Amino acid sequence: MAAPAEMTSRDISGKFIMNKTLSDDSDEILRLQGVSWFTRKAIGMATLYLAIKHFTEDGIEHVDIEQTITGGIKGTNEHRILDWTERTHEDHVFGPVFSKSRRVSLDEVEKEWLKKDWSLAESLVDGKIIYTTAKSDTSKSGKTWSTEQVWGFEQVNGEKRYTRHVFFVGPKDEIVTIRLVYDYGESILVHYMFLWCPNR
Repeated sequence: MAAPAEMTSRDISGKFIMNKTLSDDSDEILRLQGVSWFTRKAIGMATLYLAIKHFTEDGIEHVDIEQTITGGIKGTNEHRILDWTERTHEDHVFGPVFSKSRRVSLDEVEKEWLKKDWSLAESLVDGKIIYTTAKSDTSKSGKTWSTEQVWGFEQVNGEKRYTRHVFFVGPKDEIVTIRLVYDYGESILVHYMFLWCPNR
């Protein structure tokens, strides 16, 4: 389902589901992050749901994302504070991670893959888009990787979609670029909870 016409990156609060048909395959990124074959295959067969809460506190934007994955896989939650302060996070899939986020103009984005195709004005607030980075805490995890992402809206097959462009660098400087595309729908998680409710 397309994102609402009035939705902009000023407030991306809502419920989304990853469209696996329209999204690029993320398996190679997961492999280079050291995720096991079994977990990667389980993730590949599962469906990913996002519940996003986007708000401003003390003049600073926050984007809290609760991920739910079918098939009994524990989701990874994201808490992005757009103040460009590096924070640590212990992720059960990726291990210890450093991340930081902010808004930037597209001219400030260095990687061409990250800055392309953001023609919809809804992606920008005061001329700036959401830009976020993450990297492994190698000293604790023994893994080395980094990723940059830009979040916004694109026209995909004639419909407005929430998307993320991902630029990933692996342990041997392998570069992987993918686009993730999401369907919008307030009823998505309600449907999921109905299907998986243990008391049914």
